[in-house]
Amino acid sequence: MNDRLREKIKTLPTNPGVYIMRDKKGEVIYVGKAKNLKNRVSQYFRHTEKPAKVQAMVDNVDIFDYFITVSELDALALENNLIKRYQPFYNILLKDGKTFPYIKIDMKEEFPRLEIVRKIKNDGAKYFGPYIAGIDPRAIVKTIASAFKIRSCNKKFSSQKHLKRECLNYALGLCLAPCTGRVTREEYMEELKKVINFLNGNDDEIEKILLEKMINASNAENFERAIELREALKMVAKLKQRVVANMPKDVDKDVIAYATDGLSGVVTIMVIRGGKILGIQNYVQSDIDENETVTNFITQYYQNMLPPSEIITSHEVDDVLISEYLGKHIRTTSKPHGINLTLLKMAKENARDYLEKHLEKEKLTYNNTVGALTALQEKLHLKILPRRMECYDISHISGTNKVASMVVFIDGKPAKKDYRKFKIKTVKGSNDFASLQETLERRLTRLKNQDGESFKEKPDLIVIDGGKGQLSSTYEILKRMELDDKIEIISLAKKLEEVFVVGDSMPKILKYGSAELKLLQRIRDEAHRFAITFHRQTRTKEQTKTELDDIPGLGPKKIDNLLKAFGTVENVKKASVEELSLVKGIHLSLAENIKRLLGQTPNR
Repeated sequence: MNDRLREKIKTLPTNPGVYIMRDKKGEVIYVGKAKNLKNRVSQYFRHTEKPAKVQAMVDNVDIFDYFITVSELDALALENNLIKRYQPFYNILLKDGKTFPYIKIDMKEEFPRLEIVRKIKNDGAKYFGPYIAGIDPRAIVKTIASAFKIRSCNKKFSSQKHLKRECLNYALGLCLAPCTGRVTREEYMEELKKVINFLNGNDDEIEKILLEKMINASNAENFERAIELREALKMVAKLKQRVVANMPKDVDKDVIAYATDGLSGVVTIMVIRGGKILGIQNYVQSDIDENETVTNFITQYYQNMLPPSEIITSHEVDDVLISEYLGKHIRTTSKPHGINLTLLKMAKENARDYLEKHLEKEKLTYNNTVGALTALQEKLHLKILPRRMECYDISHISGTNKVASMVVFIDGKPAKKDYRKFKIKTVKGSNDFASLQETLERRLTRLKNQDGESFKEKPDLIVIDGGKGQLSSTYEILKRMELDDKIEIISLAKKLEEVFVVGDSMPKILKYGSAELKLLQRIRDEAHRFAITFHRQTRTKEQTKTELDDIPGLGPKKIDNLLKAFGTVENVKKASVEELSLVKGIHLSLAENIKRLLGQTPNR
C-alpha cells in the first residue's frame, strides 16, 4: 500500500457511499458500495487472507475515489450506474448485461402472439421465465405451435382490416388465421388462454392434444409430422420432470444459496415458475464481506431479471433495502419450513458441489489469464499490469510476399476482433528486422493519429518474437516516436524461451511450465499462426493472379464475368470490343481499355 492510499484511508468518512478503485493508468478497475465507507474500504488493505481475485485487484490499486450518498439505497443505484459506465475489470455480475430469455405475450395486441425477449419492460405484457440451464424457450414456443393455433407471424393487423388470403400455417392447421377474419378476437383469446395455462404450469391438456395429433399423423402415414410431435411431447415430459412435489402450480419463487470455503464463494439461484424448476445457475463471488454477499447479489441480479414475489435465501438479507431498490415488495425468508426448506437444501447442495468440483476450473482460467499477467508484471518488473498485450510476427518465403501479423490479448485472452495484418511495403529482401520496424512504425503512427478502432488503444506491453536483435531494432521505433516511456516492450526467443527486456543484456528465465511463460508462448504462437495464414492467402492470390488484375476498373466480379463468358484470358484477348462490351459490367470504353492494355489493337 502506497503512502497516498494510507493517508486517504485515514480521512474516509463513516457515511454510506460508493468507492472507485483505480490503477496506475487511472483506469477504473472496481466499483463497490458500502454502508460505512471507512470500514469497507479499510478491509481491502488489511493484512488478511483474501480471495485470489480480490487480492489481485488490491495489488493493482494505485488510488481510489469515493462518493458519499444519503442512504445505502442511493449507494446501490450509483454503484450500478458506475459499473455500467466504466465496465470495470474486477466487477463481474453487472458488467456484461447478460440476461436470460423470457416468453412474452403482449395482451394489448388485437391478436397476441408469442415472442422471445431478454429485456423486461413495464408495458402490461405477460412474461414467462426466465428460462435458464437446459430449457430452450424456442423449443417451448415450437411445442406450443404444434398444439395450439396461435399466430407466429409478426404482421400488424386488426379485426377490422383483413388480408386477402391465409398463409400456409392455416392450411396445416397451425393457425386460426385472424389475418383474414376466420376467427373473432374472442375465439382467438380462448385459444390463447390454453397457451397461458400451459406456461403457468398446467401440462395435461397440451399433452393430450399432442398425443392425439401424433397418433393421427402416424395413421395417415405422415411420419415426418409424427416425429415432430413426438419431439414436442418429449419437451412437455422434460418440463413435467421439473415439477416440485407438493407445490401448487401457480407458485413463482427463487431460491438463493451461498457456499464458501473461506476464500472463494458460489451463489446458486434456483428459478421456480408455475411450480416447476426452470433452471439452476451458479455464480462465482469474490466478496470479502460474507454477510453482504447475498444482499448484493440479489440487488445486482434482478437489475436484468423480473423478480418473483418470494425469495428463499441461505443468509439473512435486508428485505426493506431490496424491496425499495427493486420497486416491488419482495418477501424473503432465510429460515424456511416444509417444501421451502427442501428447496433451500437442494440449492445449498448445488452451491457446495459447484464450489468443490467446478471452481478449480475457474481458478485455472484465472491463473492462466489475470494471474499470469500479475506474475508477468512481478517477474519482469513491468510498470503496470499488461492488460493489453500485442505481439508481432513476420512471414515470407525468401523475401517474397512479406507480411506481418498483429495479435492482441486483453486480460490474458485473445481479442480476435483487434487482430490486424500488414503487407510489408518498403523492405526489400528477407530483412525481418526492417520488416518488424516498418510494421511497428505503421501501427504506432495509427495510434498517434487515433486512426482505426483496433489502433486507438495503447498497448501496455509489446511482445516481439525473437532475441536481443529484434528487441533492439523495435525499441528504436518506440524511442524515435517518443513512446518508449509509455509502452513497454519485450522479446521472446524461441530456442530456449528466453525473455529479453530493455536495458538488461542478460535474458530473464521464466520457470518452465509456469502460467506466465505459457501466456507469452500462447500470444507468440498465435501471432506466428496468424502471420503464416495471411502469407498463404497472399501467396495463393499472387499465384492465381492474371493480366486482368492489373487493368484499372476491373474488379473481382467483372473479371469473373469475363472468364465465365470467354473461359480463359487468351480468349478474352481474342475477343472484339463489341463482344467484350456484351459482358455484364463491361461498358464500351472499358472494353477498349481492356484490348489496349492486353496488347491488342481495339478491333470492332
